[in-house]
Amino acid sequence: MSPALILASASPRRKELLARVGIDARVLPAGIDESALPGESVMDYVVRVAAEKARAVAELNPKAWVLAADTIVEEGGEALGKPADEASASAMLGRLRGGVHRVTTAMALHRTGGEPVAHTQAVTTEVHMRAFSDAELAAYVAGGEWRGKAGGYAVQGMAAAFVTEVRGSISNVIGLPLAEVVVLLESLAIVSPSYPADQAH
Repeated sequence: MSPALILASASPRRKELLARVGIDARVLPAGIDESALPGESVMDYVVRVAAEKARAVAELNPKAWVLAADTIVEEGGEALGKPADEASASAMLGRLRGGVHRVTTAMALHRTGGEPVAHTQAVTTEVHMRAFSDAELAAYVAGGEWRGKAGGYAVQGMAAAFVTEVRGSISNVIGLPLAEVVVLLESLAIVSPSYPADQAH
C-alpha cells in the first residue's frame, strides 16, 4: 500500500481499477458541490470538478498525493449525469441506443504542503451502442445496474451486451483512464504498478 496516495472518490470501480495493478490507495471521498456553472462546457465542467475534488481532500491532508476523477457522458453536446430514478435511466439509455456517445473522465492529482503541485488531464472515449429493444431496455433498468452510473449504464456489467464498439480507453468508460493514471503516478515517482499474480488460478 502507498500511504502517500489518497483516492478522493467513493467509487468502488475506481478503487478496483487501481487495485488491478497493485495500487491500494486510501479512500477519502470529497464532499463538494458538483453543480455545473452557467454556460460551462462539458469539458470545462468535468476538469473543474475533478480538480476541486482533489484540492479539497489535499488541503486536509498536507504532503499527501490526492488523486480524484470525474466522469461524464455526452450525447449531442449535452451532458448526461447519473439518473435520479428508473424513468430518467430509461430516458438516458433510450437516447443512447443505436448511436454514438462520448465518455470523458478528467483526473486530477494534487498535493499541498511545501510547494503545491497539481496535474489535470481529461481522456475521452467514443462508445457505440446497438439499437437494443424496448424489452431489453426495460429489463436492464429493472435490474438496477444503472444506479450511480453516468449515462445510466455500466460498460463492465450487463450493459456490455449493448455496446458494439469502444474507440479509446475502456477503463476510462468505467471511471478512470488507468493507462494515463499509471504513467502520471510513475513519472512523479509516487507509486509504481506491481501487476499482482492472478488469484483466480
